Amino acid sequence: MEYVYLTAEGLEKLKNTLHELKFVKRPEISQKVATARDHGDLKENAEYHAAREELSLIETKIQDMQDRLARARLIDASEINTEEVSILNTVKVKDLKRGREYRYVLVSAEEADIKQDKISIASPVGKGLLGKKVGDIAEIQVPAGLLRYEILSIE
Repeated sequence: MEYVYLTAEGLEKLKNTLHELKFVKRPEISQKVATARDHGDLKENAEYHAAREELSLIETKIQDMQDRLARARLIDASEINTEEVSILNTVKVKDLKRGREYRYVLVSAEEADIKQDKISIASPVGKGLLGKKVGDIAEIQVPAGLLRYEILSIE
């Protein structure tokens, strides 16, 4: 079984989203299905079929989130090592090709948000940075080519 590593914030967000889907969205869509069913002939009732498909998608999302919640492992920030890059580290890197510096926070796929510079440890860049130490050069193959990042700091 592959664990899903989450911060306390990420775990709470997952629980809230699951609660919203189960107790708000699913009942709303179930009501749509019932209303559409009342409109008569189900063979030619596009509204009914659309509502059933929407309900099926919600059920799939609920199953997926329940699975992730069952596999969730809480990460304690106080136990994070800063000797080498690992999950929950903030890593400052220098792009050796462009001369630009970037700061990334390595998180689980569930918590990744590029707008907040949070990248997944499952992404090519995240994987390429894992295990590196300050001063190391990470060579990372991405669809756009080869990135060469020097590790400047790990927090």
